[in-house]
Amino acid sequence: MKLYKILFGMGVGAAALWAQSAAPDFSGVYYPINPFGNFRGGPASGGPPPAARTGPPPKPTASAPLSDGSRGRSPDEPLLTPEYMAKWEMISKTRIAGSSEYDLTAKCLPPGMPAMMSMAYGMEVMQTKDKITFFSELNDALRRVYLDGRKPSQKVLDDPTYAGYSTGHWEGDTLVVDTVALRDNTFIEGFTPHSDQMTVHERIRLKEPTMLEDQITVTDPNALTKPWTTVKTYRRAKPGSGQDELREFACAEGLGEAK
Repeated sequence: MKLYKILFGMGVGAAALWAQSAAPDFSGVYYPINPFGNFRGGPASGGPPPAARTGPPPKPTASAPLSDGSRGRSPDEPLLTPEYMAKWEMISKTRIAGSSEYDLTAKCLPPGMPAMMSMAYGMEVMQTKDKITFFSELNDALRRVYLDGRKPSQKVLDDPTYAGYSTGHWEGDTLVVDTVALRDNTFIEGFTPHSDQMTVHERIRLKEPTMLEDQITVTDPNALTKPWTTVKTYRRAKPGSGQDELREFACAEGLGEAK
């Protein structure tokens, strides 16, 4: 109640300025604590973050998590409508057969959202007053979250991209982000398909001084029977540790090796 009275007395414009100045600083290089945790056979929850990559990137076909669907779907994966479950089963058959036809990583393509937030390597967060940029080392994937109140234009909505169009605002110490205009040739996670009506909602906060938490909710009226929610956590690398610098992935150089 006291905070409400302060904001009310400040006025809308001043309150917005106060919220920006009070926003936490997410800047830094992060590594996933539980990468690919929703996949069967993935690392146990709460495991240590992987070491930073010190050599050349592996072949594109070796970059993706080992999951071909032969062991079925995990109970915590998105619940698909019959049409999209049939698509998943079709893609699974191609992967079991050894095909990379539907493997974005093998094709050196961006993972898309929200899969980008399950990056296999590091992710750098660059923050200014009006924009936060997420840069994932895997395939040099990039996304921007605009904080200046802008909205996606019709031109943007008609031209979907891998990362989509993200706008956000602060609610206390939590960054609330909505992402639209996403291409439908990417996957929610693993190779779970979605339609061009998918949207992604995130609530991102510093759970601890060096631990970033991303609560992700995916909504798709065509592909999902209900919204799907997952939580990702990342540990910030210590400055000067040698792990606080990302390296160029240059996946396109190995594209010819993908089979």
